[in-house]
Amino acid sequence: MDLEKQLQEHLKQITVPNPALTEYAKEREDALAKPRGTLGRLEECAIRLAGIQNAYRPRHENRLIVVCAADHGVLEEGVSPYSKDVTRQQISNFSQGGGTITVLGRHAKAKVLLADVGVNYDFPPNPNIMNLKIAHGTKNMAKGPAMTRKEALRSVLTGIEIVLSEPAVDLAAAGEMGIGNTTPSSAICSLLMGLTPEEATGVGSGLAPEKLAHKAEVIRRSIEVNKPDPNDAIDVLAKIGGLEIGTMTGVYLGAAMRKSAVIIDGFIGGAAALLAEKLAPAMRHYFFAGHCSKEKAHRATLEYLGLTPLLDLGMWLGEGSGAAISMFILECAAAHFNEMRTLEEAMICDTIEIEKQKEVANKN
Repeated sequence: MDLEKQLQEHLKQITVPNPALTEYAKEREDALAKPRGTLGRLEECAIRLAGIQNAYRPRHENRLIVVCAADHGVLEEGVSPYSKDVTRQQISNFSQGGGTITVLGRHAKAKVLLADVGVNYDFPPNPNIMNLKIAHGTKNMAKGPAMTRKEALRSVLTGIEIVLSEPAVDLAAAGEMGIGNTTPSSAICSLLMGLTPEEATGVGSGLAPEKLAHKAEVIRRSIEVNKPDPNDAIDVLAKIGGLEIGTMTGVYLGAAMRKSAVIIDGFIGGAAALLAEKLAPAMRHYFFAGHCSKEKAHRATLEYLGLTPLLDLGMWLGEGSGAAISMFILECAAAHFNEMRTLEEAMICDTIEIEKQKEVANKN
């Protein structure tokens, strides 16, 4: 099947969560044995989880974090203090369990998958690295399109296929590793949210403040040179995006197809979320904001998507780290909803217990 048609067939499966289930969940939440609203946003999360999963009891056990890795040609413009070699080094580290996301993912009881979709290096066979390479990185978007439309489509479809191949998914997140990827992410946010390049540009992985103006100028030039169509998410991705950003977009779409909650991690995840929502507007209903990054435009991205972060810890690492931590929050949201008694159930149970105690007393 043609790649465009294949994507469109997938997008048809993403629909608004069941409103009847959401209403049921709200009624049950209000009936639980506690004053209404006393669990704050945990209550909202539980209600949303039930609607998203179309389940009377929201699930949280099957947790997936897909770490998407790729390199960026725009790095030659001096937009990062690190070299592209760091992408390769970090993925090797992740594959041995020594990275932040692999440590936090383990403690979050999540399955962490490493997907090489565009690293400018050929890893030796490694059971912990999925070789899904589409290209050896993108081209320099400041001089022309970052990739072809076909490569952009393939990156999105790759993310979808990763999620669809999993036996079960309740909570899904996408992490990333790609030195230089805050530059295309800033370009995407600038274009899709109407921000100036200066408003969308942050320090990334530690760029010196005096170099921010240059980074913003690279973003401005990239948009002017490529003229991406803001109404065509694939055109935006192809011209000013990244292979891992496209795969993250696909992970979000695939999770929504599976009726799974989608947790946005940091700034790169936010850019991918904007693309996913442009492709399938119903995606907005599936998103949770895991945390708010210190990266400049991340809060604006979350506000644009109508999201309030579950956590605000001053983190700005990426990789999926904030999403992993927030999975504990969603576990608590589902657990209280599933395991607490309603006031009516508690009264019935108490009555039965009193009757049992009376029977024991009478026998004695």
